[in-house]
Amino acid sequence: MNTKRRLFALLTLILMLLILGGCAASDPHNPINAQSPGVFNHYLIYPFSLLITFVANTFDGNYGLSIVLMTLIIRLAIMPLMMNSTKKQTSMREKMALLQPEIKALEEKYKNEKSTEKQQQRQTEMMQLYQKHQVNPLNIGCLPMLLQLPITLAFYYAIQRTPEIAAHDFLWFSLGQPDKILPFIAAAVYYVQFRVSQSIAAQHQQQPGQNNPMALLGLLSPMMMGALAFAMPAALPLYWSVGGIFIIVQTIVLNKMYSKPAKQKLGTVSE
Repeated sequence: MNTKRRLFALLTLILMLLILGGCAASDPHNPINAQSPGVFNHYLIYPFSLLITFVANTFDGNYGLSIVLMTLIIRLAIMPLMMNSTKKQTSMREKMALLQPEIKALEEKYKNEKSTEKQQQRQTEMMQLYQKHQVNPLNIGCLPMLLQLPITLAFYYAIQRTPEIAAHDFLWFSLGQPDKILPFIAAAVYYVQFRVSQSIAAQHQQQPGQNNPMALLGLLSPMMMGALAFAMPAALPLYWSVGGIFIIVQTIVLNKMYSKPAKQKLGTVSE
């Protein structure tokens, strides 16, 4: 079954990330070099470290500018994955919106039925309804989002484990020392990112005004990010801030690109 294959692929990828990104990769006191053991170190973290140094040397040793440019380049490189994911999510929302009258009719039909047999029959008819209109609620484009994790994680560790970065300044701060202003900037960026995503999600709610269970977590995340940034070298909140600003712009642009009124008949919306 297609859904089972996708779930298996997701679980396999998560397991691979846990194995590759284990112990050695996360040690900030272990500078990365060509002799660093491990596949994740050798093929992802170390090449990123070399690229950071190369770009910095291109701009007279400006490691802060290198981090900014590399962050934007990486985000642009993985943007097609996000475009694919957003397109699938939007397509699925449109299909589900068109399908709502039939789903509500089915729920009304079995509203007072409590027996296991009737509930199983309800599930069977629901699956038949999805198959009839070629709708797969689980096909929401999660895999492309997971595929970017090894890349962004490796770049994070490359910043953390490239010793040359710590010896340089950028703007008003030292890249190798915690800064008192950047944590507030990083927290503000992540809060705006959360608000933008919430606003877009509200636009697509089939029942306006319903509570979002992720809202509290979304509010806590910027606070946690800011608190963590106070203990981190400034190079890391710089990376988080630049990446967060890019994601805000990307989210707005992709929403405008793909969130259009459904004009096609159900079953003909492009996958």
